[in-house]
Amino acid sequence: MLSIRPATIDDVSSLATLICELAEYEKLSHEVGVTADDLARDGFGKNPKFSALIAESDSQIAGYAAFFPIYSTFHGRAGIFVEDVYVRPAFRGQGIGKALFARIAEICQSSGAAYMKWEVLDWNAPAIGFYRRMNATFLGSWKSAMLSGRALDELANRAAES
Repeated sequence: MLSIRPATIDDVSSLATLICELAEYEKLSHEVGVTADDLARDGFGKNPKFSALIAESDSQIAGYAAFFPIYSTFHGRAGIFVEDVYVRPAFRGQGIGKALFARIAEICQSSGAAYMKWEVLDWNAPAIGFYRRMNATFLGSWKSAMLSGRALDELANRAAES
C-alpha cells in the first residue's frame, strides 16, 4: 500500500541517504555534501528553507520529493520549485513518482501557487518521458545557471569592493 506523507525531523537520516542515492543515479555523487544536520536545520528549524514528502510502500521508504516556494515576476504569482523527486529502483513503475508529483500539485493549488517548476538532466530519457506523459512544458530556450564555491565568493567580494 502506498503512502505519501510530509517528512519530519525523524526522517533526516533517510532523506540524506535518499539524496545520496539520487546523486549516484544522476552521476553527481561527487557534488553531494549534505548531512542529516543540514537537513534538520534547513528543513525543520524555525525558518524552513524547503519541504519534503516521503513515499512509503508497504512501510518501506520508496522515495521522496523536496520542494520550496518561488516567485515569478513575469506572472506576478508564486509557484513551487521541485528540487528533487526520487523513487528507489525497486519501487519504480508503480506510480510512486506520479503520486509524489500529484501531492506537490495539490500543495501548490491549496497554497495559492500558480505553477510548479523543475529541472531534468538532458540525458535522463526515462524522466523526460515521464514528464512528457504528465504534459509538462519543457522550457527549451532556457538554460539553468548557478554560482557556488569560489565563483560565488569572487562575485560577492566584488560587491563588497564597490
